[in-house]
Amino acid sequence: MTLDVDVRAHIGEFHLDVRFALRPGLTVVFGPSGAGKTRLLRLIAGLDRPDDGRIQLDDAVFDDTSTRTCTPPHQRNIGMVFQQPYLLPHRTVLANVALSVRHGDRVQRRARANELLEQVDATAFAARRPGQLSGGQRQRVTLARALAGEPRLLLLDEPFNALDLPVRRQLRRLVRDLVDQTDVPTLFVTHDADELADLADHVLLADHGTITTMTDPATARAQLDR
Repeated sequence: MTLDVDVRAHIGEFHLDVRFALRPGLTVVFGPSGAGKTRLLRLIAGLDRPDDGRIQLDDAVFDDTSTRTCTPPHQRNIGMVFQQPYLLPHRTVLANVALSVRHGDRVQRRARANELLEQVDATAFAARRPGQLSGGQRQRVTLARALAGEPRLLLLDEPFNALDLPVRRQLRRLVRDLVDQTDVPTLFVTHDADELADLADHVLLADHGTITTMTDPATARAQLDR
């Protein structure tokens, strides 16, 4: 899988300049708040549009301003997890995940949803509704739902910031294991140096709207220690 991003976007006075080719594994997008990290994910997902440039995943062109190409978000087959989990409150955990399974009849989709809940250690609350879950439990379900569509790419936007530190550590291990098991290329946005240390195969540095430097975790940590 190859994701190539070469785009520019203006948001008010803020200018975003992004150029990189995504590598296999888990890439942490690291930088301070306001550096453009979330905007990058929104551009890749199709929630925002670039002013100039191109985004391509393998042979699928998501955006190309020169040809006015723009693939709608629902056709990009990208899984997303945000800081605030978006789950349907009136449906059970199992139903929330089953709704995102792309293939099969009702019984097959529910069976696949159960498999995914087991993968994220969430089968114990499959019959509950989102309002009955803790924050960490909701994010486990959100991860299962993001994987249910068999995404070609996974985007995580500071998904654990609102959680207590012990829960955050558990979920970091879960994400690391999921990426290793599924081989889904992943972009994980954070400004937390501990998350960078625990998760990253590669690091994409964000600095005041410029996101063009891909490096390794050791080099990134060395820069932090200066």
